[in-house]
Amino acid sequence: MGREAGQKCVVVSVADKNFVLVTGPKSLTGVRRRRVNVSHLAFTPYKLNIKENASDEEVLKTIQESGLIDFMKEEASVKFE
Repeated sequence: MGREAGQKCVVVSVADKNFVLVTGPKSLTGVRRRRVNVSHLAFTPYKLNIKENASDEEVLKTIQESGLIDFMKEEASVKFE
């Protein structure tokens, strides 16, 4: 559900116990940088080593170096529970 359902993003910082700042980055996945409730996210087993509040360019570079470009471009299967 929602316009960004099934798209993948990267958590760039933790706002509080309920909210995080995420980015796609937009040029890769279409997800713009924004604050999201953690209950609206499904986490993957992948972890990127980025600094807190990393720019979209830094996140994209790290994704490329990690070899996860194809994984990030794929749409996630959405399960409603």
